[in-house]
Amino acid sequence: MSLTINEVKSKYESSIMKIEGVVSLGIGKGRNNKPAIIIGLREKNKDTMDLLPSELEGYQVEIKILGTIRAN
Repeated sequence: MSLTINEVKSKYESSIMKIEGVVSLGIGKGRNNKPAIIIGLREKNKDTMDLLPSELEGYQVEIKILGTIRAN
């Protein structure tokens, strides 16, 4: 039985959030309006981007450059 996108996100969240430059991990719509796991980065960095997957267990991964995220 395959995992839901929420289960896949939960499964990989801890390891992805440990990667330097990653500021968020969420679920949204990717290419062709399909469900995707969205990884937010502080800045565009080739070394960081090379560490990130293009898909996780069949779900596409989208990378967004968000900048620094601060709580108000």
